[in-house]
Amino acid sequence: MSPLDEHCVFCKILSGQIPAAKVYEDEETLAFLDIAPFNFGHTLIIPKRHCHGLSDMPQESRDALFRAASLLAPVVLRVTGAAGFNLLMNNGQAAGQEVPHAHLHIIPRFMDDPVLLHAPQKQYSGEEMAQLQEKIRCRLAARQESQEQK
Repeated sequence: MSPLDEHCVFCKILSGQIPAAKVYEDEETLAFLDIAPFNFGHTLIIPKRHCHGLSDMPQESRDALFRAASLLAPVVLRVTGAAGFNLLMNNGQAAGQEVPHAHLHIIPRFMDDPVLLHAPQKQYSGEEMAQLQEKIRCRLAARQESQEQK
């Protein structure tokens, strides 16, 4: 992971090569209005270090993103008059990530808005949920153990 990637549109915003409607900045993050918003006030928060998603982002950058979201979301709600908001992070192309630079979306939502995600819900059959639960818990325990050994 490098501080900036010369081919990344968000890194170009960070370096000033591309303009953005900036609404907040601190040492670790930059927030700006999305140029193709779901609703007006749709805000993106990016780490100032280039990373693709949550899994390759340093802990301090993750913490900074969520601190910025906690500060900005209530302000966006008040300014837009929204009834609520979605806080989203798409990780990977299959999840809808269009720019390969980690970012959070604050999307103001109104009572008459359409649902953003229209995928049909699934149902676990038999023991599928318990099996998946166990696999996740075991993998998580192994990961935590390996991090403690570092």
